[in-house]
Amino acid sequence: MTSPVLFHLDENTVLGKKIHKQLGCEMGKWELRNFPDGETYLRILSQVEDKTIVLVASLNQPDEKILRLLFFSQALRESGAKKIVLVAPYLAYMRQDKAFHEGEVITSRYFARIICQYFDALVTVDPHLHRYHALSEIYTIPCRVVHAASSMAAWIRAHVPQALLIGPDSESQQWVREVAQQAAVPYTILEKIRHGDEKVQVSIPQIEEWKDRSAVLVDDIISTGHTMLESIQQLKKLGVKRIYCIGVHAIFAGEAYNLFLKSGIEQVLTCNAIEHSSNKIDLSPEIAKSLGKLFGS
Repeated sequence: MTSPVLFHLDENTVLGKKIHKQLGCEMGKWELRNFPDGETYLRILSQVEDKTIVLVASLNQPDEKILRLLFFSQALRESGAKKIVLVAPYLAYMRQDKAFHEGEVITSRYFARIICQYFDALVTVDPHLHRYHALSEIYTIPCRVVHAASSMAAWIRAHVPQALLIGPDSESQQWVREVAQQAAVPYTILEKIRHGDEKVQVSIPQIEEWKDRSAVLVDDIISTGHTMLESIQQLKKLGVKRIYCIGVHAIFAGEAYNLFLKSGIEQVLTCNAIEHSSNKIDLSPEIAKSLGKLFGS
């Protein structure tokens, strides 16, 4: 197979360049800007006919990005691209997977249909699977999921002495356990009761015997951060002195990141699935490896 052409959109410039370096492929050239009325102007400058295209675009803030993403895909298709692979390190619209009230829209299914219509394959990082067991339940194109566990475990082994991993709720237990096993450290899981989108009550199991360890709060998405911030305060009350917070996806809604910086913890850091100043864990080798398997090389 001829070498693919890689395009990266929006804030994923850093990750896109790293994936490009890992793959050793051609970097696509394009122009993208907005007209004064907000409409998108797009021009593809690279030759894409009969080529496989890798389009890197993390889909946080999806409503701002999805039109230009679909325009880009359609333009590539009309220019003769043979295959278009979407690398969406953060995959949006996984939250609404059930109608809890009459008339609610299950947007995860609708969004999946749109992506499957415009792309031939999907690579993503730790999607927020809750009631779905696999992306194949709603995505009909080939999907590859990159797991951040090994990269997170490697960072913990290298930087955190005497770590104790802590998961925010029972849903996180399976993958927090995986990180803990790969880092060869113990773990525990918090009990969480959510009262609406922002108010969270946290109950922490008795961990007096772990006071001398470094507590590492781990979650897949850091959004408002309320659960972690509440957990930090509870851990401090228990006398835990060294606290780290690690997330895969750096949403950090509103003032969340500043609240972490002011919380007195050792460090808050994330993987580079969403570009943010807290990025310390590089996922580009794992993403490139997954793409290599998808391409059969």
